[in-house]
Amino acid sequence: MTSPLGAELRRIHDSLRADLRALQAAAATGARPDVRRTLAAHCLAFCAALTAHHTGEDAGAFPALAQRFPELASVLDEMAEDHVWISGILARVEELAGELAASGTSPRLAGELDGLAAIVESHFSFEERRIAAALDRLPGPATLLVQQNSAL
Repeated sequence: MTSPLGAELRRIHDSLRADLRALQAAAATGARPDVRRTLAAHCLAFCAALTAHHTGEDAGAFPALAQRFPELASVLDEMAEDHVWISGILARVEELAGELAASGTSPRLAGELDGLAAIVESHFSFEERRIAAALDRLPGPATLLVQQNSAL
């Protein structure tokens, strides 16, 4: 038996939250030179995983919810706008991770990850409050919530 989609959404979000906390901790310590490339790679993997999750929501879950629950249209539009905004932050994190991999230093990476964490937490919490129950009422597979393997 598959788990309800609302629970699956929370599970995916919790996994992404844990990955982001691990990145924040590593970046805050000023990773040793031998760890910096790994940190940069993990940042890039996290960005790809979060992008895949949001792309899956935009292409799968949100249209299904909009069709079944038209009253959620404005909420879904707001969440899709958040995805665009978050993608800009992810682009900056990717740029800073590339800088870290190339030069061994990226003084702004820790701060950018902290900002991303605050925004993502707010976004995830909003999604969980506003659409988890509706997701549970959708017929269909959990593939509506696409997520690649954990970034870390």
